[in-house]
Amino acid sequence: MKIAHLILVHKNPKQLARLMDRLQHPDADIYVHLDAKTRFEPFEKLLQRPNVYAIKKRIKVYWGSYSIVEATLNGFREILDAKNNYAYINLLSGDDYPIKTVQDIHNYFAANTDKIFMEYLTEDSDWWKSVKSRVTQYHLTDYRFPGKYTIQSLINNFFPARQRPADLEFVGRSQWLTITEEAAKYVINFLVEHPKVVDFFRLSWGSDEVVIQTVLYNSHLKFKIVNNNLRYIDWSANDVSPKTLGMEDAGELLQSPALYARKFDLDQKPEVLNYLDEKLLNKF
Repeated sequence: MKIAHLILVHKNPKQLARLMDRLQHPDADIYVHLDAKTRFEPFEKLLQRPNVYAIKKRIKVYWGSYSIVEATLNGFREILDAKNNYAYINLLSGDDYPIKTVQDIHNYFAANTDKIFMEYLTEDSDWWKSVKSRVTQYHLTDYRFPGKYTIQSLINNFFPARQRPADLEFVGRSQWLTITEEAAKYVINFLVEHPKVVDFFRLSWGSDEVVIQTVLYNSHLKFKIVNNNLRYIDWSANDVSPKTLGMEDAGELLQSPALYARKFDLDQKPEVLNYLDEKLLNKF
């Protein structure tokens, strides 16, 4: 059973190297989308490792914009084009790290085949009610021109609330997920066949937390979805980004049933990564 890890990266080649080391397995390949705003040279040797592939169609990625979705879909396409029959495509960022041994991870997916692991909240949830302006208002986050936020404000003042495309029921929460090749193909084909859905989400904010989840939730694959993305993420600070994990979190990380955690910073808090490696790599 093969796994394709798709890692979205924009910084810190040393931390990426460490993540790659922890993901190495005979049945794993690693695909890396390097933000097109980031210099390729510091990452070049890493991307020449065995079973590591650089996504060729790189996107300039901007926080909160549809460009994150495009980068992810480009990765899906190149993984599917490889025709390696991966059981799972696992989406990670360069700030993620396994909190189980690599064999435990592969054993878990071997015991849980043909499922879609993604976290989602529905439109009746408190979270969705607090962020619904992402889709009811117009957002120009994906565009780069002076004065765009002034224009955005004018549009939202004079135009009515946006209407949902294709009668989709929105769901969302975390962009990080693990899906089958079948699910990846479905998302790609759906968006190709429904360009108005793409246009809609391109004018939304934080669409990376909504698009793939919504498309799959409204599909015939819905019954395969497990509402769990297998990630440990600490949102306790109620900030726009999750907590950067440190040694104070080490105990909970090792006790968590999740397979991965985020986010980590090798430069600021290397001790927790060292601790996880010591405990997990010496487990047997």
